[in-house]
Amino acid sequence: MPPTVPHLLDSAAQDCPDKILWEFFDEGTSATYEQVRAESLVYGALFASLGVWRKDRVAVMLPNIPEMPLTWLGLGRIGAVMVPVNNRYSARELSYVIENSGAHLLVIHESLAKVLEDANLDARVLIVGGDDWRKRLANAERETCPAPSLGGDDLMNIQYTSGTTGLPKGCMLTHRYWLTTGIVNAWRDGRRFNRILATTPFTYMDPQWLLVMALFQRATLVVGRKQSASRFSRWLSEHRIEFCLFPEAASKQPPAPHDSHNPVIRANIYGVRASAHAEIERRYGLTAREAFGMTEIGSGLHMPMEATDMVGSGSCGIASPFRETRIVDDAGNDLPDGEIGELLIRGPGIFEGYYNNPEATAEVLRDGWFHTGDLFRRDADGFHFIVGRKKDMIRRSGENIACREVEGVLRDMEEIEEVALVPVPDDLRGEEVKAFVTLQNGHRPDAATIARILSYADGRLAAFKVPRYFEFIETMPRTTSFKVAKAELTKSREDQRLGAFDRVDNTWR
Repeated sequence: MPPTVPHLLDSAAQDCPDKILWEFFDEGTSATYEQVRAESLVYGALFASLGVWRKDRVAVMLPNIPEMPLTWLGLGRIGAVMVPVNNRYSARELSYVIENSGAHLLVIHESLAKVLEDANLDARVLIVGGDDWRKRLANAERETCPAPSLGGDDLMNIQYTSGTTGLPKGCMLTHRYWLTTGIVNAWRDGRRFNRILATTPFTYMDPQWLLVMALFQRATLVVGRKQSASRFSRWLSEHRIEFCLFPEAASKQPPAPHDSHNPVIRANIYGVRASAHAEIERRYGLTAREAFGMTEIGSGLHMPMEATDMVGSGSCGIASPFRETRIVDDAGNDLPDGEIGELLIRGPGIFEGYYNNPEATAEVLRDGWFHTGDLFRRDADGFHFIVGRKKDMIRRSGENIACREVEGVLRDMEEIEEVALVPVPDDLRGEEVKAFVTLQNGHRPDAATIARILSYADGRLAAFKVPRYFEFIETMPRTTSFKVAKAELTKSREDQRLGAFDRVDNTWR
């Protein structure tokens, strides 16, 4: 394994200098391995000229354009630390991340700069895309890029992740973290992937490890500006993709003639309804396999491509290379196969902890084991099955309701694109169940739709699990790791009954 990500880039550029490393198809631009290597040195020189040095944190708020990974690679060369900022962050959220990370420089695209009007930042600002940016870049000489002695334990990112609740926490991710995640995804299947798709924002962890995966494979990373369920299938066909992260929402789009006209070898799926798994493989003519990962650990579990008998099982697979797992009870005791407990993971190349948050770090990192907060069971063959979040439970009249189970059942409906359950305080039952729902195009939140949802749920869930309250929203808020941001949903109003349909009283509140 190379000592750092820039070392990996350099060796790959030496092997195949003229091969295309990335294509940004919305931008209509591409670059070879050698061009990216040379440009990353220019970026390193540029940031050094601004006084950025080893261990300095630089906040980066850029869309999916070449400047984003070049900034990451350039900062990595000089030992600086990138702090990716979600492009949808408000001024308040941006200010929090910069203050919490201690970043003294913000790199932001001119199309996003409006957020600065309401932000009170204790940091310099470098706007990408303007005349000043082009002038600085033209004057930077790659020969002046510093080359400090760096290794796998040097930080490369402080990656903010909020999970489902609370303020974002900055995960300290080293070069070894990215190299480990990249090499696992590149070689665990023993396959060659020549064209790899990345359409989620580069501020998330996925496009970053996909780039490292491409470097190990000497492959081409095909990058889109924005994820799109309606265009995803066409992208697979038009860009001849061989590896992708398949969004479940794409499978709910109307069938198209090109759906199976793609060369995809493996598609990673995450939390896809078990009932939809086989149909995704049939419709798109590909091998879809579950996986489980988190910002804190990178790759944790994966399903081998050969495990055809596990299609539709709902299993996340076995422990990934370099990973060990345990399933424990609340006292930390190992549980036998088949019993439900918290999943613990350890191995080289996981995060170093939460930046400037020793209490949160101590809570999840104990004796080298990362406590995921997810409830799992494991069968006798080592296959893991996620049950739900340890804290994502609703307690109604003495019954524990796993949100993940109910959400999965409701997502099976063709009318529903996404659903998220939250608890609502109730004097009689302690907590009631509320479902936030986004509908597929063409479906409306009217009485007929609600009647179909209730009929569907009644036939598949115990009565106490069927949500009492339903609120329909156009867009589901997401965390930086693209999970549903339930904290954003619940803070929208103090009384979660308001604006929702109450099926018990048969009325809109």
